[in-house]
Amino acid sequence: MSSSDQPTLIEYPCDFPVKIMGRVGSLSGSPASPAPLEHRRQEFTQAVLMMVKRHAPDFDDATLEVRISKKNNYLSLTCTVRAVSREQLDALYQELCDHPLVVMVL
Repeated sequence: MSSSDQPTLIEYPCDFPVKIMGRVGSLSGSPASPAPLEHRRQEFTQAVLMMVKRHAPDFDDATLEVRISKKNNYLSLTCTVRAVSREQLDALYQELCDHPLVVMVL
């Protein structure tokens, strides 16, 4: 049975929050300088927004929620998309999970 054959508890269309986490801090134990750190944050954010908009073209950037971890190693983005089908969400999750900058998608 494929994932699209399984019953869903979600009624479509609906607003569906997707939380995407990525590592943006230094991979070594030493702190990263602010300029490259900000560049990595922007690069991660832009990559995620591009993927989200590919699957949910009506996503409004202004609704993006951004949180940075205490030690500046991780960036969490929450995108609430207007989900129209399970296939749409599955494709979005798959693309996000396959991206090298993404650590986790919830």
